Amino acid sequence: MRSRWAAALAIAVLSLSGLVAGAATASAGPPVVLCSYTPTPGNPAARPVLPPPPIAPAVGTVDVTFHFGSGPVTVRLDRAGAAPCAVQNMASLVLQRFYDQSRCWRLTDNARLGVLQCGDLYEVEKGGPGYGFPDEVDGTETYGRGTVAMGNQGPGTNGSEFFIVHSFANIPPNYSVLGRVVSGMEVLDGIVAAGITPSDRAPGDGEPTAPVTITSANLA
Repeated sequence: MRSRWAAALAIAVLSLSGLVAGAATASAGPPVVLCSYTPTPGNPAARPVLPPPPIAPAVGTVDVTFHFGSGPVTVRLDRAGAAPCAVQNMASLVLQRFYDQSRCWRLTDNARLGVLQCGDLYEVEKGGPGYGFPDEVDGTETYGRGTVAMGNQGPGTNGSEFFIVHSFANIPPNYSVLGRVVSGMEVLDGIVAAGITPSDRAPGDGEPTAPVTITSANLA
């Protein structure tokens, strides 16, 4: 079983590598950036996964559709924005089916924060891909409705966790912005309307009352 997994993952990442290499060698010479995805031995991968190619295109966009039980949400990832390495990472994880059948485990809706948080497969901040990479922020980031950004547990701890802003997020500019929702905000609004199961964190901060699962994700 492990060998079949490894072969499938290698094919997926090689396919992504080919796309990146093609972009890097095109006659027009589109811009690329070098990325560093560093293994985290103390926090191994929650699912078998390979790190993305270290060369990321820094031009154009790529769409990802997350399929929830209540409907699809399509996110436009901005390769030309401030976080091309984070975009490269999410595209790689989607290709490797990392997010499939994973829960969005945290929903907030209060005066400071309105986000749906996904991508941590263990739901305890330790269910990542087995590697980390640096923040891509410059201090000007804002997090309005529809923004999609990396979640982290401190500087340089990016992995697979991300959040989608369903209202607004009054937070420091410490989270790399991936892009924004281009369709499916009504799906998020429905998730919020279904309610939040209280936790000991803060009012309006807990698990979605109606469990939210990413049944599958694909590059649109």
